Amino acid sequence: MAYKKVLEKKAEEVRRSMSAQKAAQLVSRLDVPSDEGDLSQQHHEEWIFLNRNTIDMKLLREISDALRRIEHDTYGICLECEEPISAKRLDAVPWAKYCVTCQEAIAARIALGENVEEYEEADR
Repeated sequence: MAYKKVLEKKAEEVRRSMSAQKAAQLVSRLDVPSDEGDLSQQHHEEWIFLNRNTIDMKLLREISDALRRIEHDTYGICLECEEPISAKRLDAVPWAKYCVTCQEAIAARIALGENVEEYEEADR
């Protein structure tokens, strides 16, 4: 399946990016902060790294879930309404779990502050 190759390639890109970010962070940590400003900058860079890492890990998890759906022949089926997800949407977001209509409805519920924990990781 073409989407499987796309998903595997994206997962590898994310893993490489995470490795490069980690290496850059380790190199920057070798410098001993000379004052509070340097220390503050280092903490800020660590915060950015952790946020990027969290986002990348979430994406890897979503890609892994999509690959699992391919294995179980449920890929491309909306987890909410169980209707097919359009090819256009899958081309744009190959790890999509929801069709556009359901994704928009979930996003609207989240925006209204509804407690929709099961949708916390809804694709964007």
